[in-house]
Amino acid sequence: MTSVLDIRPSVSPVLLRDALAEMPKAQLVNPSEEHWNTHVTGVSVNSRDIDNGWIFVAIPGMKQHGIEYARGALTRGAVAIVTDQAGADRAHRYLAEADIPVVVVDDPRLAAARIAHAVYRNPAAELFTMAITGTNGKTTTSYLMRSIIRTKYPQAALCGTVQTHVGPVEFSSDNTTAESPVIYRFLSLARQENCGAAIVETSSHALSLDRVDGIVFDVAGFTNLQHDHLDYHGDMGAYFEAKRLLFTPAHAKQGVVCVDDEWGQRLANEAEIPVTTVSALSDAPANWRVSGIRVDTVTQATLFTLTGPDARQHTVSLPIAGQVNVQNAAVAILSAVVTGFDIDEVIAALAHADQVPGRMEMLNPGSTTQPLVIVDFAHTTEALAWTIETVREFVTGKLVLVFGTDGDRDASKREELAALAARKADYLWVTDENPRTENPQSIRDYLLRGIASVRPDMSDVVEITTCRRDAVRKAILHAQVGDVVLITGKGAEWYQDIDGIKHVYNDVPVALEVLAQDPRTGK
Repeated sequence: MTSVLDIRPSVSPVLLRDALAEMPKAQLVNPSEEHWNTHVTGVSVNSRDIDNGWIFVAIPGMKQHGIEYARGALTRGAVAIVTDQAGADRAHRYLAEADIPVVVVDDPRLAAARIAHAVYRNPAAELFTMAITGTNGKTTTSYLMRSIIRTKYPQAALCGTVQTHVGPVEFSSDNTTAESPVIYRFLSLARQENCGAAIVETSSHALSLDRVDGIVFDVAGFTNLQHDHLDYHGDMGAYFEAKRLLFTPAHAKQGVVCVDDEWGQRLANEAEIPVTTVSALSDAPANWRVSGIRVDTVTQATLFTLTGPDARQHTVSLPIAGQVNVQNAAVAILSAVVTGFDIDEVIAALAHADQVPGRMEMLNPGSTTQPLVIVDFAHTTEALAWTIETVREFVTGKLVLVFGTDGDRDASKREELAALAARKADYLWVTDENPRTENPQSIRDYLLRGIASVRPDMSDVVEITTCRRDAVRKAILHAQVGDVVLITGKGAEWYQDIDGIKHVYNDVPVALEVLAQDPRTGK
């Protein structure tokens, strides 16, 4: 599968001066009228992503300044450098004698978005666009949105955490929301391929880092806000403010807000655009309400009733297990309805929605010789609690949990997450997710302390120090018929980040391989 960095829409050249028209304070270091007339056909903040005729935007980072990669960008075809004053002061070290325009701007990251807006000619304006944000549920909601709007836009494009789809082509994703030039290229390619519509998972990082600057979505949805990413935002208030940016006229025309938590209720009051509210898992006042959540024991579909302001009731069948996914489905349904889709057609389409990769994904339903294995992305305390509660419905034996937590991320949630796991699951296999540059043992020690606060004797707890693949294999083979093995934290993520290297790894195919070779199947 190719990467999102391989997205290359057709582009007609624009002049450098026009590409920077939305950055009025931009100044050339080496002033020349001819430099302003340089023809530009693309932009990137990644030197390895540069193509012929592109602008390289050198952004200051936590450890290095992007200008240090200017020479690599130059060899790949960059025709201009845009950076801040600090980058411009050092540019000569990396550009040698190259006669290339160097442009100084106050905010290179914002400039990258605005350059992309100009170079790719505002593609969002020619598409029907939907955005979804929230701590949990973004990926599930985005897939449900796509299934719903396919009644009108069969080739609707999607850009998100797991994969990016444009027509029949799939691209692997590295971030929930890519850097702004990649988002614009995605939208430009969706326009070029006549997809008609595009859905973008929009993270708090993306909003605070201007990755969707210049894009005004037709509708924005909000699922929930929970303890996560505080290593970046600092506190829940700042985290909320980043999410709130999506619900301003600069980013969306209207919104759908789930008010199940205090943050959704606050957002409904503070949004600067018209919003429609829905309560799915609470009694909070809302325009739309969910009731009667139940499971069809034959199809394993989740059924619920959705009631609107006119008191008309609509029965919904969601082919994905879990009460929390009712929240996601309600936001997806209403995001389509408020933009003019017929609610009956939307609900009919939802009943045939595709399986969301790595979200409550049952790998061997109906097996009579093995434990049921489920892969889910749950990685916050609240999400894990919801997921375990759902999975309990399928357990006749033990609930076996394989879990870890990320390195170089918010450490304050680790012990709380592990304590919840110790209270709710029967058997725990502690392993690694994405250690990144942090010592994996140090991360697991947090989890073990959290478990010990609930189970001092550490009964039915196994720490796997080798690799996540071993944890998945041992957990499945140790479990019995009637047990459920729940593998959480990564979902269908395609890599495991260890010491800065992204190794190809995916819980789903690894678990399927173990199941296929399990001697209990008699194969």
